Amino acid sequence: MTFFQDYPIPTPPSRPRTPQFTPPPWVAAPRYELPAVVPAGQFIHKSPTFVVAIEAAKVYSTGCVFEMSWMLRRTDQDDRRWSEMNGVFHRPAPHLRDGAISVASVLLFGMQFPDGTKASTSSLAMYEQSVPRDQEPGGPVFEFRPRGGNGGEDDMSAMGTLWLWPLPPAGDLRLLAQWTSMGMPESSIVLDGSRHRAAAAAVQQYWPEEVGPE
Repeated sequence: MTFFQDYPIPTPPSRPRTPQFTPPPWVAAPRYELPAVVPAGQFIHKSPTFVVAIEAAKVYSTGCVFEMSWMLRRTDQDDRRWSEMNGVFHRPAPHLRDGAISVASVLLFGMQFPDGTKASTSSLAMYEQSVPRDQEPGGPVFEFRPRGGNGGEDDMSAMGTLWLWPLPPAGDLRLLAQWTSMGMPESSIVLDGSRHRAAAAAVQQYWPEEVGPE
């Protein structure tokens, strides 16, 4: 006989399984898809001190995720100025709690479609709680999502993604960027929308026999 045999461990009560939240297709890429990768490898901006590049696009059945990176190289900034730039560099997206937002201090991206339609990450609609996430937008969604980075005494680097919904149309897509405080005026490159749209045919479902609403 042991001491603890008089204190049996109770069996926890059963509980229903928590329903899984499935975001609307315009909010994020499908969870159970292996995207087709379209290489890019282009500089949107390149100067002696600052570069912004698109590395690749991950194409899903509903939209595209563009992989972005940027780097700032130190020149003659003193320690105080470099520290100030570090704070701005690693907060490239607007924050509502900051109050008034300076356009010059924000990394902006935009997309122009073949028919002249435009979408920009400068819109704060994505941050406003008054806009229901389950309400289908009236136009394309183009959302910037920073992913962090690192910095040192000589340079700073960071990365992020751009989510585009729906799949782009065939034709030329103009991808634009601007970050005035980092010395980048409005700059752009042209992407082939037909290439991205065609790549969607190569998307693979994780479990094809269970494909349902995302």
